Amino acid sequence: MNNIWILSFVSFFTDMGTYMVTPLIPIFLASSGPVIIGIIDGLSESLASVLKFYSGRHSDRWKKRKGLAMIGYGLSGLGRIFLIISSSWMGVFIWKLIDRTGKGIRTAPRDALISESGGKKKQGRVFGLHQMMDMLGASIGIGAAYFIIQMEGNQNFHVVFLYSLLPVIIGWILLFGIKEQKQQRVETEKSSTVLPNLDWKLLNPNVKKLLLIVFLFTIVNSSNAFLLLRATDLGISTANVLLLYLIFHLTASAFSYISGAFSDRFGRRGILTVGYALYGFVYIGFAEVTTIFGLIVLFTLYGLYSALTKGIEKALVADIANPGVKGTALGFYAMVTGIGLFPASLLTGWLWQIFGAQVSFYINGIIAIVTSLLLFKVLSFKARKTT
Repeated sequence: MNNIWILSFVSFFTDMGTYMVTPLIPIFLASSGPVIIGIIDGLSESLASVLKFYSGRHSDRWKKRKGLAMIGYGLSGLGRIFLIISSSWMGVFIWKLIDRTGKGIRTAPRDALISESGGKKKQGRVFGLHQMMDMLGASIGIGAAYFIIQMEGNQNFHVVFLYSLLPVIIGWILLFGIKEQKQQRVETEKSSTVLPNLDWKLLNPNVKKLLLIVFLFTIVNSSNAFLLLRATDLGISTANVLLLYLIFHLTASAFSYISGAFSDRFGRRGILTVGYALYGFVYIGFAEVTTIFGLIVLFTLYGLYSALTKGIEKALVADIANPGVKGTALGFYAMVTGIGLFPASLLTGWLWQIFGAQVSFYINGIIAIVTSLLLFKVLSFKARKTT
């Protein structure tokens, strides 16, 4: 359990630094247009998704997850330098590529460490705890950005970028406290030193169903930058956009552990179904919203969607995966969820620029609702108990 808390605090501090800058990027790049924002977010996230798979697989092969996690978190700090000195979208793009490369390297090994430290019957709880701390750190980061913007002025973003480096460094230092479990490493070594070749035909049927549905959902799960850009387009000030994003993260943090614990007891399919459907209705809401009160409600519901899905999906994958290839399975899941972000963000940006924001949000919302119905119909209740 010690590893879970350390990794949760690592994510807490890292996301504090990340989300001091993330909600400011769409505003910083507003003059570049939604297509550029879509390309930057989508391409960098898709690159990270591929790296997540290979990093997870190598962590299974080498039995050294901590080292990969430290490299990944270290790159996120290094990339921040390019953001601090950036003056155009190109500097932001370089930062994003380095930052997401780090995320791609660290995510699957870290998630495997969390899963191995949690026990088979508490996967929902441990991933829920991690997601809760992750979102809480993001909330504090957004609050810190809001405070600095209020003190320094609405457009003095580089001061925020500079301060954001400090919590990232703290998070990286905490990683030295991680101890890989000897028992787990022995069990993994007994399974095989050479991992079997991956073959879609050999995957568990429940795994294939889950990955296909998750991929379909990912195609319409575009970058959060578009939600922030939508608020900006409606005339919301930079400071209030930060507060809206803060509401989203506080809501997600408040409900992530609860939803994870609930899924341990009652199963994960129903919770995921509600989460996917809620995403669809929220996006339709963003198509029609015109008031600050409406935005507050939508960002709150969006936080609830995140709490109902992010940790639960990982717990479900951890349930299905064999112990010797848990990093590979979590990496495969991360690749599927991330690789669709590029076409999703590019498509949303293109639809927005050609047809307007309403059309882009309507299309994403309707497809998400259809996906939630497919999830409920296709995914077996027994997936939670499959080994």
